[in-house]
Amino acid sequence: MTTREYAIQCIKDEAEALLDLIPKMDENLDRAVELIYRCHGKVIITGVGKSGHIGAKIAATLSSTGTPSFFINPLDVFHGDLGVMTRDDVVLAISNSGQTDELLRFIPMVLHAEIPIIGMSGNPQSLLAKYSTCHLNVSVKKEACPLNLAPTSSTTAMLAMGDALAVALMEKRNFQPKDFAQFHPGGELGKRLLTTAQDVMRTEDLPIISPEMHLGEAIILVSKGKLGLGVAMKDNRVCGLITDGDIRRAMEKWQAKFFDRTVDDIMTTNPKTVSLQTKISEIQGIMNRYKIHTVLVVDREDHLLGVVDHYSCMI
Repeated sequence: MTTREYAIQCIKDEAEALLDLIPKMDENLDRAVELIYRCHGKVIITGVGKSGHIGAKIAATLSSTGTPSFFINPLDVFHGDLGVMTRDDVVLAISNSGQTDELLRFIPMVLHAEIPIIGMSGNPQSLLAKYSTCHLNVSVKKEACPLNLAPTSSTTAMLAMGDALAVALMEKRNFQPKDFAQFHPGGELGKRLLTTAQDVMRTEDLPIISPEMHLGEAIILVSKGKLGLGVAMKDNRVCGLITDGDIRRAMEKWQAKFFDRTVDDIMTTNPKTVSLQTKISEIQGIMNRYKIHTVLVVDREDHLLGVVDHYSCMI
């Protein structure tokens, strides 16, 4: 085989190992999800070597999807870190063999503290499986390594089982995009879901017009505003809106009599408005739903505070 063929075979072997996990996802998975869902403390994940690296990733995934979790090396427990555990916690212990000495020496401490253990290993007959409250079987037929030695298929299976746990918990918790954004404030999704109208609205040089203003004068103000609209105000409150499209249609309709008409003749009397706290994601939904490019930001008395247009939402 060529090096590329070995690489392709590795992917095939790992893909097969993942599909082989499906029949092993039994009532133990349900019990594991329920244990974590009802946990009032933290999910403490532990493992040694490559299993430890996978455990750290699973902890990060759980934490970012609504389940407070962190990874701890079992060796650190013998040097004071046992104090972070409480009876409200759940331990997820990972070992391919289920017989890792450092991990097994850690288990009696957890049992003594009456903390539930979710074991994850490739050996349902192992000591880890025996002493676990429930056991997740991640056994594989073979490693994707040509020597069948390097952890490849086995670590992939562990990683996938951890993702399966996280996704099942997301569904059980009814975890929504807005919840995800709270844990990912730096990403694009977080920005759209956490940024508000107040953060992006334009507040200066707004094209303010009055309902009694003649359209010839209103056109000048709309053009200067460079937003493609004019906000009609009466008694310091928003009462309407005209757009470039409204003006063009009025010109076609009235032609020479256009300049005798007023803003009140063409304005929309119920423009779409939002509050300072309205999220950008919601504003985008409003724009898409009503096929508009701008919304007005107002307070409870309909005083104009700013304008958010389509380009302001492109963050």
